[in-house]
Amino acid sequence: MTDLWTLDDLDGLAGKRVFVRVDFNVPLEGNKVIDDARIEAALPTIRELIERKARIVLASHCGRPKGQRDPRYSLRPVADRLVELLGKPVRFASDCVGPEAEKVVAQLSNGEVCLLENVRFHAGETDNDPELASGMARLGQAYVGDAFGTAHRAHASVVGVAERLQPRAAGRLMAREVEALGRLLESPERPFVTILGGAKIGGKLDTVENLIPRIDRLLIGGGIANTFLAARGVEMADSLVDEDRVELAGKLLEEAESAEVELVLPIDLVVASEISEDADHDTVSVDDGVPKGKKALDIGPETRKRFAEGMAGAKTVFWNGPMGVFETPPFDAGTEEVARSLVDVEAYAVIGGGETVAAAGRAGVLRQIDHVSTGGGASLDFLAGKELPGIVVLKKEETS
Repeated sequence: MTDLWTLDDLDGLAGKRVFVRVDFNVPLEGNKVIDDARIEAALPTIRELIERKARIVLASHCGRPKGQRDPRYSLRPVADRLVELLGKPVRFASDCVGPEAEKVVAQLSNGEVCLLENVRFHAGETDNDPELASGMARLGQAYVGDAFGTAHRAHASVVGVAERLQPRAAGRLMAREVEALGRLLESPERPFVTILGGAKIGGKLDTVENLIPRIDRLLIGGGIANTFLAARGVEMADSLVDEDRVELAGKLLEEAESAEVELVLPIDLVVASEISEDADHDTVSVDDGVPKGKKALDIGPETRKRFAEGMAGAKTVFWNGPMGVFETPPFDAGTEEVARSLVDVEAYAVIGGGETVAAAGRAGVLRQIDHVSTGGGASLDFLAGKELPGIVVLKKEETS
């Protein structure tokens, strides 16, 4: 596991302003938070800092306001929800830097919390602008990184502020994420099975390549399976296929075979001409290909059985990405069946990615998963062996 400074290494926080980068990138509907899972994930760190009498300055992004103030992405509704979850007042600053933010932070007493406005209201956030980072750093005397979901981004509030504050450390969520995902790379109990799905293959190819030497079985479904099937010469008709990566997918199939990794691709597919709840849909064999005018939208019943068999006996399982267009019934059946099959296995199970977490929740098995990662892209980059800027900056060797 990456050797990080953690909250256990921070002493004398009482009365200190602690700048905490959290991940409150939650879905909003008007003035309401409609899914507070990411807020709840940050509560252990926030509550611990409250108990230690720190003066807590929370910073986060929300959505993609493109460097401009956009009321649709204001974090004020998040502050309101945080009040309910903590059971105590939370101050809100209408900016994340400058006089308004400094005024609110100066009013904090020991054990009090304030939430800054969306850091992405400033274009310099995503550019790691030194001036913005320095301005935000003035709000704190110590830094805690607890936003694993943005750890793969070298942004001002993730890296720039951390570089300017000492001491700095990983929050409880960040440390837990690194420990759980590090276990998959460094000491997975075998057999180790990985399940990959989702629509986009691009962000997963590096992960597949890095995991191949470490895993025993790879189950591929969802939209990315279409590209692998195309690489095997299967007719995919109107299905989502990344034509630019078919050749690379073929090479990865060869690598898996050379590494003696059992690769399980769909053997049947649920197809339809359109994505809608009342669309006429059929199940076709991969051997026959997808009929003209149709697209693959879910794995078929025989593939679901095969995936369940592929998980049987596993001691470690990692799952990222749905098996089909799970948001639209009846194309959710494959994803939900994989979720239920996963918890039937006596294995250390880790899932990552917002869609995967949502699917596990819909299947009613979320609380039976050993570790639910809050970062989709971040977890994939971590498992691809890439250095995540938001983790590197918290390493002991970086600050010793």
